Amino acid sequence: MRDITVFSGSAHPELAEEICAHLGTPLHPVQVNRFANDALEVQLQANCRERDVFLIQPLVPPVQEHLVELLLMLDAARGASAARTTVVLPHYAYARSDKKDAPRISIGARLVADLMVAAGANRVLAMTLHSPQVHGFFSVPVDHLHALRELAAYFRQYDLSNTVVVSPDLGNAKEAAHFARLLGTGVAMGAKQRFSDDRVVISSVIGEVTGKDVIILDDEIAKGSTVIELLDRLRELRVRSVRVACTHGLFSSGALERLGALPEVEEVVCTNTVPPPKPSDKLTVLSIAPALAEAMRRIHDGESVSALFSTP
Repeated sequence: MRDITVFSGSAHPELAEEICAHLGTPLHPVQVNRFANDALEVQLQANCRERDVFLIQPLVPPVQEHLVELLLMLDAARGASAARTTVVLPHYAYARSDKKDAPRISIGARLVADLMVAAGANRVLAMTLHSPQVHGFFSVPVDHLHALRELAAYFRQYDLSNTVVVSPDLGNAKEAAHFARLLGTGVAMGAKQRFSDDRVVISSVIGEVTGKDVIILDDEIAKGSTVIELLDRLRELRVRSVRVACTHGLFSSGALERLGALPEVEEVVCTNTVPPPKPSDKLTVLSIAPALAEAMRRIHDGESVSALFSTP
């Protein structure tokens, strides 16, 4: 197999540039044109023939625009005779649509996975999928990384002797328990019911949190409704301090401002899987570019990636 060839869509070029800096390889340009009828056209502006091609594109707003751009990049790489094409998917927005929880509802996570494979994806490198079953929706190999090591390395700077990790719901409990083991702390979780995309109720917190320093861990924060509801319960239980951690910091609809305005929230920590929001006094952004770059290198060289993507 020939040299590694890396392209980035328009969703998050800064992350792609940082990944390529760690790999020591250039980030090749992609030309995106729009026809008069609003259809997109994509041209990869570097040789792909018999090369190991990586396409970096998180599905961030506008999600549909970036998805179509990725599909066209995949088709272009296949048409250019790439030896193998790997989608580097730091954030998979459709992963939240992972089950049929209402009549006549679509399962977008599976459909979009099928679209990527049909367009030419031979492999997928993903970061912190919303739920484990999404991994199985792809009919090609998936390397599933988590940002828990980066988050844990950051939080070890603090005194964790009185700390407990809290998951907002049972669905994230395994990841929170693994994170707690990395930090050597206790773990608790919220009992959550979701009524709509932005309306949730957390009736109680399972575990001992009174008087504790709390780290709330979630995979993704969009509108922040779940975290704010959990903070209400933690306030009632008289926790000592709160820090919020997540992999995908989308922070839509003023979520970061609402979280930052709460006096008990000392810090919000996320990674750069998605373009970070405007700087805030309480926001810390960690880079996952080294982890993605190392996974890409191992995939290209045919080495094991298991040490990087072991499931919590």
